[in-house]
Amino acid sequence: MSITDAPLHRRVSTVLRERIARGEWAVGMQLPSEAALCREFGMSRGPVRQALATLRAEGVVIGGRGRAPVVGRVVPSQSFSTFTSFTEWARSIGRQPGQRTLELAKRPATSVVAGLLGLDEGGAVIDVLRVRSLDGVPTMVERASFILEVGMQLADFDSDSGSLHAHLTGRGVDLRSARHTIDAVAANRLDAEVLGIPLGSPLLRERRITSDGSRRPLSVAEDRYRPELANFTIENEIDRRTPLTRADPTHDRSSSP
Repeated sequence: MSITDAPLHRRVSTVLRERIARGEWAVGMQLPSEAALCREFGMSRGPVRQALATLRAEGVVIGGRGRAPVVGRVVPSQSFSTFTSFTEWARSIGRQPGQRTLELAKRPATSVVAGLLGLDEGGAVIDVLRVRSLDGVPTMVERASFILEVGMQLADFDSDSGSLHAHLTGRGVDLRSARHTIDAVAANRLDAEVLGIPLGSPLLRERRITSDGSRRPLSVAEDRYRPELANFTIENEIDRRTPLTRADPTHDRSSSP
């Protein structure tokens, strides 16, 4: 559904959310009055109030009960229904993505990775370990294992320069679909060191198996985010539901090391 087809209150909330994400309205800044927003969008107070209520529920806007709405502390959120690469997502919200490679190596796959990728145990994979940042702030630890024919496409790529996903798709690799699992973990010593957080701090973990058009697994990955710097959202409508699977973690086959 495009924004022009969305309900009136959602059109308003989308525009206001985008302005805040771009930094047009800074944290603590007072929003225009309801009357001013009604004039700008050419609509009655009902949809405007509903839009502001939505933003308050998200924590994007604070204030109410007689107090003027102001911009709250915003945690960048990535849509779960249109999951994109870290680089694409960062740029879409007006932030500067960055990356620092800690390791890029060919090695035998662990039993778990081999099983997920359909390889014989000990089959070779290309492992990548990077720290990803938003505007220079360490935000996420990225771990990925690629089957050899895909990972070898990274041999002549400067992995500190940008998106692995963009490079691989530019080389014709068919990264068609992915299965995502999101949960929480405690930061291990490496996570704590490179993210600059205490050992054991809670991290938001996103695991995925990426496959080609024939459903052949090409990579497994695990991204660990600082939850105060990034989160994920999903939107459902009664007549247009985004698939969401809840799984028993003890029987989750998408685990990666």
